[in-house]
Amino acid sequence: MNKKKGIGWATQFAALPWRIGEGGIREIMLLTSRETRRWVIPKGWPMKGKKPQQVASREAYEEAGLIGHIMGKQPLGSFHYEKRLNHKSILCEVMVFPFRVEHQLDEWPEKGQREAKWFDAREAASLVDEGGLAEIINDFAGSANRLVVFAKS
Repeated sequence: MNKKKGIGWATQFAALPWRIGEGGIREIMLLTSRETRRWVIPKGWPMKGKKPQQVASREAYEEAGLIGHIMGKQPLGSFHYEKRLNHKSILCEVMVFPFRVEHQLDEWPEKGQREAKWFDAREAASLVDEGGLAEIINDFAGSANRLVVFAKS
């Protein structure tokens, strides 16, 4: 976290893990948060010397054991949520990057701390608490032509 400048304090970077499942259905992986067990996507604080896309990719690995790559340099969008830290709350803006999943490892740093599960994209959108994240997932799921191009690249 970048407390010194204040800019990074309330900014996080996230991966929206996706794949084309059986029958060509777009799927999104959600995982549970450690404290509240809400369905979320992998996200984390800025890291010195790492680009936002690199942070998002690393979080996908650490939180869900996902190997893949960020598609493009621009985020799909951003959403806000209230993060509880040591008896106080801060408002966080989360920039979301599309993360094309190639495979999931058998072991990863936070395995056992979270549940990770694949969902149809529309179902995933209905399971997250943050309206802004649900909107990002729905918009991404509705961009079928882009997804087909991503799947082939």
